[in-house]
Amino acid sequence: MRIEAEKRLFTRDDLSKMYESGILDEDERIELLDGEIIVMTNPGPRHTACTNRTTRVLVLALGNRGIVSIQNPLVLDDYNEPKPDVLVAKPRDDFYDSTEISAEHALLVVEIALTTLSKDRGRKLPHYARLGVPEYWIEDLKHNVLLVYRDPVGNAYETALTFTGEETVSPVAFPGVVVSVRDLLGGRA
Repeated sequence: MRIEAEKRLFTRDDLSKMYESGILDEDERIELLDGEIIVMTNPGPRHTACTNRTTRVLVLALGNRGIVSIQNPLVLDDYNEPKPDVLVAKPRDDFYDSTEISAEHALLVVEIALTTLSKDRGRKLPHYARLGVPEYWIEDLKHNVLLVYRDPVGNAYETALTFTGEETVSPVAFPGVVVSVRDLLGGRA
């Protein structure tokens, strides 16, 4: 006898109701990907340090030209609300108090991957590309490189670049800003 299992996908509205009813705690580290609730592990020391480095580098380099948001929701659609490690959004006087940050506001999305590289590339990248996020960086901590994806077309990016610790990169939205990969990844790069 074969039993078919039906997978139920969750929506952003379902998540809101779970928070309201206390099923989910607001401090729980979760994200919604393809209708699945993904429990995120607490970041280790290197992940935390790279998040802090990237935040500092981008805040200092960009000033008021972008809003640097850390591990906050990015609304993609009803079934996808990831929480990228670092996000640079278009500046707004209200700092997104009156609306949620969505793909149309994103200038740069950064994920920091020690154990999540396949998820960041395989599951998140297609969504970011599909919705026109102009640039997506993955700090690959296992290989000590920065993976840079640009020029979204369909569910992919036409340009994929790899930068090492000795190199610099400029975000597409901010061509005058030069970022050292070593400053993002630390001394191991």
